[in-house]
This record gives sequence, structure tokens and C-alpha cells, in this order.
Amino acid sequence: MNGLSLLPVIALDMIGSAANIIFSFLAWRYAHLLAKRQPNNFVWGYLHYVTFAIAAFSISRAVGHLIKQFLLIFERADVWADISAYSGGFNTLFMISVAAVMIFYHKGVQAYQVLEHEAVKLKDANKNLAVAADQLRDLNQNLEEKVLERTEEVSQSEKKFRHLFSASKDLVFFCNETGRLVDMNDSGFEMLGYDRKEAKELFLTDLFADPGQSCIYNAMLGRDGYIKDLNSEFVKKNGAAIPVLISATAIFDEVGVMHGSEVIAKDLTKVKTTLEQLAVSEKMASIGQMAAGVAHEINTPLGIILGYSQLLMDDFPVGSEQHQSLQVIERQTKASRKIVADLLRFSRQSESTKELINLNDVLVDVVAVMEHILSLSHISLQLDFDKSLPALFGDAGKLRQVFVNLINNAYHAMQDTGGKLYLQTILQKGGRWIEVKVRDTGCGIPEKNQARIFDPFFTTKPVDQGTGLGLSVSYGIVHEHGGKIIVESPTLDLEKGTALGTLFRITLPVSSPEELS
Repeated sequence: MNGLSLLPVIALDMIGSAANIIFSFLAWRYAHLLAKRQPNNFVWGYLHYVTFAIAAFSISRAVGHLIKQFLLIFERADVWADISAYSGGFNTLFMISVAAVMIFYHKGVQAYQVLEHEAVKLKDANKNLAVAADQLRDLNQNLEEKVLERTEEVSQSEKKFRHLFSASKDLVFFCNETGRLVDMNDSGFEMLGYDRKEAKELFLTDLFADPGQSCIYNAMLGRDGYIKDLNSEFVKKNGAAIPVLISATAIFDEVGVMHGSEVIAKDLTKVKTTLEQLAVSEKMASIGQMAAGVAHEINTPLGIILGYSQLLMDDFPVGSEQHQSLQVIERQTKASRKIVADLLRFSRQSESTKELINLNDVLVDVVAVMEHILSLSHISLQLDFDKSLPALFGDAGKLRQVFVNLINNAYHAMQDTGGKLYLQTILQKGGRWIEVKVRDTGCGIPEKNQARIFDPFFTTKPVDQGTGLGLSVSYGIVHEHGGKIIVESPTLDLEKGTALGTLFRITLPVSSPEELS
């Protein structure tokens, strides 16, 4: 029985060996290209050595197989016997090389990872160092510009603060830890009457009119670190007290120790005056309502008394004692009715006829009536009328009564000494109000009486010279017309510069376009 042919096996072995050589060479070639492209990549470098060792082992083994098969084909087995030991030695050597490369792979990877980590850290450090170097370079290049820019910002901020400090109409000042004033704005000097040199010698306690308020101020500031809306009174250089509303903030250093305070004080003089005027207005309104009720209650019996007295006069001959007594009753009853009529006018309960009038013409009519009486007492009139006054919607008769009352009061103040009476009309800025000034150079009104001059029946004249209703009625008429009446006494004599006399300011609203149409 013949054996099977070994030719296919031999051919397959030779083809496999040739393919092993080709593919191992291609793998080494590809790894070589990768390592060449990225020389610093550990993986590609390792694969390059692995594929090289495997390629050497594959070539050694494949060449040995090919030589063996060729020698056997040509029946030279004796030659193969001589060189087979060398082929096996080469194979073993290259196999050991592959094994060595594979054994040290993990150690190499660990070393690579350590090196890679350190390289990343070094790369980040270099990057941060480069950024810092760029910032330092930019800072060095722009340091002067940034300093100038910051200096300009600080300067602008300081200018804004200084402008706010200087332009404020309220009193603003700073104190140190001992309470001494270290700085104050111009409004403060004007309000208190001190100059800068004098203000440097002042302490906060010197400003309070009541020393107890100073203690309250210090206690609140020390407890809370600030003060909000403390009502108090400051004393001016001339000794006069002014009401103020105080707000303050303590100034602390870095460790929290208070070493001063900043204070704002608002002058409440005008507010206080306005509140007093409001209180007077409310009082006058209440008195007006009461006067209206009293006048209506009295008017009816007075009318009955007057009527019956006039009827009884017809029953007695003229000149008889009874007739004369009835005339006295009639005369006193009419006087009482006049007082009642004044009360009604004061309370604005009487009828009013309003029309468009020129206030200058009203004053001219009043002057024509009063001028003769004034001249007899050596009282000279000085008139200063604004000819551009617009029309006023009002009751000419009632307004004449107001000015007659004011001129009559001025006459009584100067009838024994003589003097000057100034009448002036002014169209105030904005053209919405007309102001009338009536000023005399008489004895003036005592301060204690100024708050009562508009009260009904209040008068300083003798019993037979006035009822005390003139200014009350005038007050009611002016307010009926939507205006205001204010008194200043004493006032300043513009020619001599001395304080004397009384000034009444009557302010009336100009007619609206609807009233003129």
C-alpha cells in the first residue's frame, strides 16, 4: 500500500512561511511609520520593538522552514542536518527577544504613565507660568495707565462727594472722637453764623441748645452706630435757637473703634412756621364755623328788637324821653347787626359776587377814599403798582374791605406820630400769583400778639375804636379767594435800615384760562 503524498503539506508550509515573512514585515513597517510620526508616543515606540522582534522571529523561523523544504526536495538532508542546529538557535534567540519585550511591557507602561503624568504637570506648570508671564508683562506695560485710571476714578469720586458736601443746603459736618468739629459745609456756617476759624474751636456739645439733647445724641450713636431723624435744637452764634432734624453715622476704624461721626442737620424753621400757620388756619376755620352759627342765632332776635323799637318810636313824639331811648335801642341794635354781618363775612357765609377785576383799580379806589384821612395825620402814601398785572377773578367789594381794614390799621399805628404807608403790587415769578404788600412805619405788633391778630374780637384798640373783627374778616375774604395773608412785624425800613412797622403780604391766585373764557 502506497503512502499519501506530502506535497500539499510541503506547499502549504512554504506558502505559510512566505506569508508569515510578508505580514510580519508589513506589521513592523506600519509600527515603524507610527513611531516615526509620533516619536514621543510610548505605545507606538513599544509596538515598533515588538513587531521588529516578532518579524525577526518570523523571518528566522520561515526561512528555516523554506531552506529545510528546499533541501529535502533536492534530497540534501545531510546539509539540513548540519545547519538545523543553527536555525533552531536563531529561532530560540528571537523568541527570547519577543518574550523579553512582552515581559517588560507592564513596567514600561507604568514608567510611561508616570512620565506622562509628570509631563502633563510640567506642561500645565509651563502653561500657567506663561499666563502669569503674560499677565506680568501686561501689568508692567499698563501699570502706569492703570494707576492713572484708578487715580482719576478716585478723583472723580472725591469730586462728587465734595460737591455733594459743599452744595447741600443742609448743615453737614464731621466730628472726631472727642466731639470736636473738623469740617463743615458752607450751609452750616450760614445756618449757625460762625466762620471757619471759629468753627474749628467748636465741640458738638456747643451746638445743642439743651445739654440733655447732647447726652441723648451720644447715647444713641454709641448704642446703634447711627441716628435717624432726631428732633432737637441747635443754638446759633447770636444765641438764637433753631429747630433741626438730625441724622448721624458713626465712623469706625479697622478694629471697630469709633473715632468720629458724620452729621446732617436739616433746618426745620420753615417747616415749623408752616405747621404753625396750618394750626392757625385750622383754628380760624373752627372759629369761622362757630361764628357762623352764633351770628345766625343772634341775627333773628336782633331783627325783632330793631323792628319793635322802630314801631314803638311811632307811638311817642319826637324829642320825648321815650323816643330818645328807643333811638338808642335802634342805634345799638344796628351796631350789633353790623357785628353779626362782619361775623358772617368772616365765616364766608354771606353771598359773594365775583367777576374779572383789576387789582390795581381796586387799590386806587381804596386810596381815593382813605387818602384824605391819612394826609390829616401826616401819613404819606407811596404807591408802586405793577401795570402788567393780569385779570383776577374775585369780589371787588370784599377785596376793597380787606385793604380798607389794613390801611385803617396802619393809620391807627401812625396817627399820632405820622409816617409812611407803602402799597405795592407784584406779579410773582411764573405769573400765577399776585402779591400785594401793605407796609407801614408805625409802632409794629408785639410778638406775643402776632399769633392772635386774626382771632375774632381780638384788638388792642380802645373799646370805642374797634370790635376786633377787621383782620378776622379780611382773613376770611382772602382765603375765600384762594389766597394767603401773612404778617411780618417789625419790618425793615429800607431808607434808614432800621427795624420798625408792620408788613402784610396778601397773595392771590391769577385767574385760570377757563375763568377768562
